Amino acid sequence: MFGTTASDLLAMGDEICSQARAGEQIEAVLAYSSDTEVRAWEGEVESFSSATSFGVGVRVISSQRQGFAYAGSWEPEVIAETLDAARANSAFGTPDEHLALAEPDGVDPVELDLYREELAGVTPERKIDLALALERSVRSADSRIVGVESADYVDSLSAGAVVNTSGVRSFGRDSTCYLMAYALASDESETQTGFGYSVGRSLEDLDEGKAAADCVERALRLLGAGKPVSGRTTVVFDPWVAAQFLGIIGGTLSGEALLKGRSLFADRVGEQVAAAGFTLTDDPTNPLAFGASSSDGEGLAARRNDLICDGELQKFLHNSYTARRLNTVSTASAVRGYSSTPGVGCVALAPSPGSRSAADLIAELEDGVLVQGVSGLHSGVNPVSGDFSTGAEGLRIRDGELAEPIREFTIASTLQRMLLDIAEVGNDLEWLPMSSAGVTLVVDGVMISGE
Repeated sequence: MFGTTASDLLAMGDEICSQARAGEQIEAVLAYSSDTEVRAWEGEVESFSSATSFGVGVRVISSQRQGFAYAGSWEPEVIAETLDAARANSAFGTPDEHLALAEPDGVDPVELDLYREELAGVTPERKIDLALALERSVRSADSRIVGVESADYVDSLSAGAVVNTSGVRSFGRDSTCYLMAYALASDESETQTGFGYSVGRSLEDLDEGKAAADCVERALRLLGAGKPVSGRTTVVFDPWVAAQFLGIIGGTLSGEALLKGRSLFADRVGEQVAAAGFTLTDDPTNPLAFGASSSDGEGLAARRNDLICDGELQKFLHNSYTARRLNTVSTASAVRGYSSTPGVGCVALAPSPGSRSAADLIAELEDGVLVQGVSGLHSGVNPVSGDFSTGAEGLRIRDGELAEPIREFTIASTLQRMLLDIAEVGNDLEWLPMSSAGVTLVVDGVMISGE
């Protein structure tokens, strides 16, 4: 389709920016995506959706005022109307001396191989077969699997460009796909759920067997779960839960959070905020990351940003606006779609992995809890105070082995305390369909409340 190549998208951006008037800055963002979702249920296709979308966003800055408009079309007359609307909106903007577009900063983009052309040629029938096969694998794995809530195949192919009058010209494209299943397990007295997944950039990367096996194991091992006795213990977050926890930490380390007074780490750069040896990085240039990209939402070259090194807070993430407001430089961490102005965020957050497996870490614990699922995580965390409280489920750890399943308990601490109490990081780093990677994370001294 026209517009999915670098030359097409950049040419459209150039044309928009060429219409800048005296004293005016213009930024054009053009994006295309093709997305498919298939859900299987009871051997049939419950739903199938395939959609192609494309659009343009235009930002105009004039006299320290900003205007923005977007449209889901690339028709010349629509683009012209969008530019006119952005200009008109700028007249009503609030004056802000820090408003300006991103400027090239001398960092060269890393060439990343994120797009698999073969994914574009996969037929709908093949995608349906993958979802149906996943459901069959889950259902047939164990007689205690009494149902499959969902078995999904999802993929996305996207391309985008950012061009502005300050000299920024960037283009990128990528492909992603994944399988995910949710199963119901029952022993006649109760029912438990579990999920499994497999992530990649092409069908060859997907492992149906792994997704099904993980789903079944997570459901079965919770059968017979009861409430644990309350107390303080070592908690082992499995990779899925750890990714969510680290994502919350990453959200507090942005310039936007600083400007809004919503970061518990404000004014702590250079201080010890985590256990010695713990390192946390946002690196969009890692091609294994689900959110990998050669450029950020303002078109600057993506780069590795070490947020915490050996437990010491190194920096916050910034786009060009938050950097100006806080008298620093952009970390090329702008995030946005064509229908929004730039925000700030992590896209490929990961801790440095340790040297030992999850099994080895569990084997040395006399007492602890493996947490494989949480509920109400975001509502149970205060990013300003750091208070942390969330519902959880998992398995008790006794004498180095996984013991009885437990559920309906709460884990409570603070984000600050948990970072400092990280005892070890596993070697099982895996990239998930989110902005954070997962890894087994051992945290000492966490309060659990059950019976």
